[in-house]
Parts: sequence; C-alpha cells; structure tokens
Amino acid sequence: MTEHATIAAKSRSGTGTGAARAVRREGNIPGIVYGAGHAPKPIQVSLRDIEKHYQTGRFTSTLFVLDVEGEKLRVVPREVQVDPVLDRPIHADFQRLIEGARIRLAIPVHFKNHGDSPGIKRGGVLNIVRHDIEFFCPSEKIPSSIEVDLAGKEIGDSVHISHVKLPEGLTPVIRNRDFTIATVAAPSSFTEVEEKPAAAEGEAAAAAATPEGAAAAPAAAGAAAPAAAGAAPAAKAPAAKK
Repeated sequence: MTEHATIAAKSRSGTGTGAARAVRREGNIPGIVYGAGHAPKPIQVSLRDIEKHYQTGRFTSTLFVLDVEGEKLRVVPREVQVDPVLDRPIHADFQRLIEGARIRLAIPVHFKNHGDSPGIKRGGVLNIVRHDIEFFCPSEKIPSSIEVDLAGKEIGDSVHISHVKLPEGLTPVIRNRDFTIATVAAPSSFTEVEEKPAAAEGEAAAAAATPEGAAAAPAAAGAAAPAAAGAAPAAKAPAAKK
C-alpha cells in the first residue's frame, strides 16, 4: 500500500495571478484543498517537496497527509499544472478524504516474472496496452501498483483484467468488458523469416501455373543446351611447317 507521506503546507490569503506569482517567487507553489463538505482552502507548499513526489510518476495515485500549520489533512492530489517550458509543477489541487470514502484513481501496472514466460524466453515482446488502470478504491487502502504475473505466458497470449488478482476493495471503473492489459507478441524478425520464404515459394508456383510460365520453362531448357555446346573449347589449329 502507498505510504502516507507528509507534506508541510501553509495557508495563503491572496488569490489570483499576482498572488500566485508572489508565492512562486518564494520557491513555493499555490494549491487548493477541496472536498469532504468543506469550503476550498487555499494553501502553498514547497516546490521542492512537490517535485520529489511528482517525479515518481505516482503522485496523483498516492495518499498524502498535508500538515497545514498543525492541521493534518488526508488528501490525494487530483490535478497538477506544469510549466510547459521548465516542466515543473506550478499549481496543485488536493482532494480532502474522509474515513471510509471511496475514490476514483489511476493505479500504475507493474509486470513480474518475465523470466518465467516461455514466450518472452523465445524472443517474444511484451506489448503493454495499459500502463495504468482506473479503479474505485477505499481511501485507506490505495495500492501503489497492480501486479501482473507473466509466468507461463506464450507468444500470442493476452493478459486480461480477469486474470489479475486485485487487492481487496478495488473495483475497475470499466465493468462492461474483460479488457486487455498486455499481450506477448512475436518478434518482427521472427515473422519476416517465416513469411518471406513462403511468399517467394508462392510466387514461383503461381508463375509456373500460367501458360506463359509453362512455355517459358521448356524454351529456357532448350536454350541452355546450345549454349552449353557452344561453350566447348575450339580445337587447336595444326602448327605451321618450317
């Protein structure tokens, strides 16, 4: 399960573009805490604290405790605005959670036992269809990832959501179909080696089956014989008498 990391935060009174710029000049980013029946609460958090969690790639699926000047708030990040040039967070929204709440989150997918897959051992390629999956899950039990076991998977096999053992309390948002998470595909080199000779043989057989192809074969054979005869070395002329 995800760790309940704590992020220090401070309340902020000013809102709007000018106030947000002032917060960023101090090395912080503005944010909002909302939900659970409470009025939205403007806050500011250290850019350094947000960046180290944002760079993990699991920021919006991790449960945090915001310490807002001594007030502890259980939250999950919902949206992060990023500077298009610097690729750094510039604003964050946090949803406040209450005990027993169920939330909708995208959980990363991790794959294990690659070495126990006969298909991958033979050179097959793991084709990942979904890198993360959306679930409804209890706020107290948010998994850091979903594990997919590749043991026994052959080339051509697919892994569907029904094949995955999910943690207790998790329900996929997509319920109307058994969607695919990944497949074990044949390597492109293997396909080319198998298909190219077959294609060449098919072309030769098709050519021989036509009237032109059938007539060309004896003509080619007949032309080969004179050519072979003409290729014989000429007899030497008798030497001139002295």
